[in-house]
Amino acid sequence: MLQPLTKRQELILGMVVRSFIGTGSPMGSKTLVEQYGMDVSSATVRNELAALGEMGYLAQLHTSAGRIPTESGYRYFVEKLLGEFRLPLHERQMIRHQFHQARLELGQWMRLAAAILSRTSQFASFVTAPQVHPNRFKHLQLISTQGRLVLMIMVMVGGEVNQQMLTLAEPVPQAQLSYVADRLNLLLANATAEEAEAAGRQLEALEKDVIKLISDVLGRADDRSIREIYRDGLVNLLEDAGTRQAVRILEERALLANVISEAQPPDAVGVQVVIGGEGRWEELRDCTIILSRYGVVEQFSGTVAVVGPTRMAYDRNVAVVRYIADLMSGFVYEYFSEAPKPEPPQETVNDKVNLGE
Repeated sequence: MLQPLTKRQELILGMVVRSFIGTGSPMGSKTLVEQYGMDVSSATVRNELAALGEMGYLAQLHTSAGRIPTESGYRYFVEKLLGEFRLPLHERQMIRHQFHQARLELGQWMRLAAAILSRTSQFASFVTAPQVHPNRFKHLQLISTQGRLVLMIMVMVGGEVNQQMLTLAEPVPQAQLSYVADRLNLLLANATAEEAEAAGRQLEALEKDVIKLISDVLGRADDRSIREIYRDGLVNLLEDAGTRQAVRILEERALLANVISEAQPPDAVGVQVVIGGEGRWEELRDCTIILSRYGVVEQFSGTVAVVGPTRMAYDRNVAVVRYIADLMSGFVYEYFSEAPKPEPPQETVNDKVNLGE
């Protein structure tokens, strides 16, 4: 829970954070008064800096040094003081043009999104492929190969294709396999793993065997929290000693899935900001992750994110994550979803940024 601040304390905290992000140098009371032309004395500012330190928003490396933001200081800044910020028009136009120049293929869009996020932020980025929640059956083909072996080609809603070999009790002609596939395509349209399993209880042996395999494939897809990850700019993390450990999270699928799921609860909307690991991930102790869902929430969605040091330009990076997520959502709605396309989100950062406690 963030302790409330007076207007003057908020002003001073904002000055310290913005100055430290820009220069990397601690800020003292005299420098603040001179640099920002404040109409109060250095002693008054010094007292406010001390109060902000006692509340945990600022830290002092040693007695005579100036102040630097803590994780709580950054958190208060992002949640309360960041204000409205949009990428400059020419940058938005350039980014949109790059997406329009790309082929209408989701994989290329995700690679492009990761590259743009990394280049714009100068940090690392990742984009996860959108997944259906839960995974649903779309189409089935059964192809006789040799003897009792049958190739099952199953397509899930969202386009993922799975191929499995099925060994039958006895050979079955292709005509019968095609009939079974057509029948199951009608019976299982848009079915989840549980719905497919329930539908197979009243069917013949061959259809039961196929449906069991379909249910297993859907169930495994549901258990797999991240399908594909597109990363860019990892070298930017390796160059900084404080952010080097974050590479482990980006490279370990299970660990990254845990961060994403905890940072983006089901009711989360807009951009989320995880600062310093929130006391849960040691690898992110000196890092910030800015992330947002894209796509059709609770139907077919993925995540876009920027990963960098806690000392970063939050206004700019929140804006680019939000803008890329909006572009990706438009792509998913247009080409992969039957749901109506939503209205574009508001551009006010304060309404869009959520911070884990």
